Amino acid sequence: MTRRIVLSISLLALALAAVAAKYPTTDPRLKNASKRPAKDGWTYVHLEGQPAEIGFQHGWLLSKEIADGFAVQKLEAEHDSGKPWAFFRDAARTILWPHIPEEYRAELQGISDGLKARNVTMDVWDVTALNAAEEWGYYTAHYDKLHGVKSPKTVTAPDHCSAFVATGSYTKDGKIVIAHNNWTSYLDGARWTIAYDIAPAQGQHFVMDGYPGFIHSGDDFGVNASGLAITETTITGFQGWDSDGIPEFVRARKAMQYAKSIDDFDRIMREGNNGGYANDWLVADTKTNEIASLELGLKNVELKRSKDGYFAGANFPINPKLLKEETNFDANDPTLSANARRVRWEQLMVENKGKIDAAAARRFMADHYDTVTKKTEPSEHTLCGHVDLSPRGMGDWKAPFEPAGAVQNKVADAALISNMSFMAAAGHACGLHFKAAPHAKKHPEFAWQAPLLIDMDSHRWTQITGSK
Repeated sequence: MTRRIVLSISLLALALAAVAAKYPTTDPRLKNASKRPAKDGWTYVHLEGQPAEIGFQHGWLLSKEIADGFAVQKLEAEHDSGKPWAFFRDAARTILWPHIPEEYRAELQGISDGLKARNVTMDVWDVTALNAAEEWGYYTAHYDKLHGVKSPKTVTAPDHCSAFVATGSYTKDGKIVIAHNNWTSYLDGARWTIAYDIAPAQGQHFVMDGYPGFIHSGDDFGVNASGLAITETTITGFQGWDSDGIPEFVRARKAMQYAKSIDDFDRIMREGNNGGYANDWLVADTKTNEIASLELGLKNVELKRSKDGYFAGANFPINPKLLKEETNFDANDPTLSANARRVRWEQLMVENKGKIDAAAARRFMADHYDTVTKKTEPSEHTLCGHVDLSPRGMGDWKAPFEPAGAVQNKVADAALISNMSFMAAAGHACGLHFKAAPHAKKHPEFAWQAPLLIDMDSHRWTQITGSK
């Protein structure tokens, strides 16, 4: 018996040695990096060092997740645009790359190098195109218009996210509270569960949620060492693009890494604005207890600030000039998701004035009150969005019953932000789970997603904290 055990241990040791030889973890670029197994639905990674090192660590540690997430983004890009992936690779090389600073070029190349070391075949153009996933709808519409091509209906700037930030008389302790949930397809959302803890050699330490392979958050929630918290919601129906601008994903990452104030954030996001992924950005500075809304169109940009109030986002255009000149959004249709959720935010802010804290924010993220039907029921109109359960369709999503909605949630108050932390809940905050097989059986119109559509379970709230 002893001999068998020894033999088994020896065979296991040989197997582990073979794996180690194939993937040598002694690479000096991995010295300060780490990855923790998924907990409560989140996979935590710590990345540290120079840009190329951070990129290599990213590609190496998340190689499996990146390969899987890339397959999703490629499928969606090709399906929605009617164009082959080569179109996006070429745009990444010729349109985006010339406007990406060397720091982030090195990080993108590093991701590709880390993937290559793990035998994942994705070159730097694949990685760059992946990072611009949220911008391709804007670019494709612009490209099609220039070339006299009628874009498919699926080429659009859809609703992405619900969020708020409050301070002063609106919060329980007079200090900042901020929250956000990511609205996207469940194809994406089931995978949008990476907790990034990044300590770059230049700039500031920051912690953010994100998609595997992104150097930015993508749905955009994060806190940095200067006490800033940053999030956003998309401007529905936005139309505009500047090929000579800096990619949105670069500006968003730069702001998270370098902004030390609301003024810094405003400047970084405006500089080289290309119109891609046009958002209403919500920012909180715990040093001054001030909050801001930066509605960033291409032609129209407006910054609002407050030390006693709130800003809420649910994909509705705020500035009337931006609404008229840069979107096709119907602000007068109460059945559109963005308008319905705007009404709900206003109700919640008034009803909870002086009582808003992190616990209240978590309740808001799970809210199922439908201002259209006047019922408490999950739908595309509710802050905790469930397009998959809605027969009406959002008008700006692709179809009724689409497997899409709120896919994960984040909340932070001043105490958490000062500790480089936030609370996060993967899946729907309300606790409802999404099961792929029953949905696919009931809605065969989404069969194109079937090879990659997976279950998206809801998880409890957990704290994500940056390394010290």
